[in-house]
Amino acid sequence: MSPNIGSPGGSTGSSPMTKQHIEVITSVERRRHWSREEKERLVAAALEPGTVVSDVARLAGIHVSQLFRWRKEFCQISAPSLPPFVPMIVVPITRPSWRR
Repeated sequence: MSPNIGSPGGSTGSSPMTKQHIEVITSVERRRHWSREEKERLVAAALEPGTVVSDVARLAGIHVSQLFRWRKEFCQISAPSLPPFVPMIVVPITRPSWRR
């Protein structure tokens, strides 16, 4: 009888409550590549009112932090670039002579 891998201590014997899961890895897992359209679609779905971002991420099979990173990336691209400071000239207000 082979040892029960799923139980603590590797003891033999099985329980009807024990569920064994074996994962066979047949190749090297590579990173997924998302097209810009797919990223935009997921970000748009996450921005819908009442949407839970973690639900969108879970359905897409990605981590929620990845979705937040894409959102940050797209929002920075679409935001207009403004200078950090706008020059101003302060001019004193002159009162008419009759109001003094």
